[in-house]
Amino acid sequence: VQLQASGGGLVQAGASLNLSCEPSSRTINTLALAWFRQAPGKEREFVAGINRLGEVTRYSDLVKDRFTITRHSKMPATNLHMRALKPEDTAVYTCAASGDGEYVGPSAAHYSSWGQGTLVTVSS
Repeated sequence: VQLQASGGGLVQAGASLNLSCEPSSRTINTLALAWFRQAPGKEREFVAGINRLGEVTRYSDLVKDRFTITRHSKMPATNLHMRALKPEDTAVYTCAASGDGEYVGPSAAHYSSWGQGTLVTVSS
């Protein structure tokens, strides 16, 4: 499945931003989706995950009080609402899909499809 991510951009610290991830498969919600990010010079890290029907979510400790991942039970896409952004949130954000529709964890090995990434830059 192909994933199309959108919504990145340049914002100031404290601002909000919404990212969207649209899987190419639009028929039924069988995939769990997640967001990862990779900052310059750093390893890729898990941000948030959501199960196939949007009932179960999981967040990195770094973002759990500021970011919200959502999806409608009847729509395949997922959104990541980011608020109170900090310069350290600057990274390329990538959407990933897991064939295990209930997996919302941080292990990249569980995700078989990856999008192209969208750049989020937070200025101080």
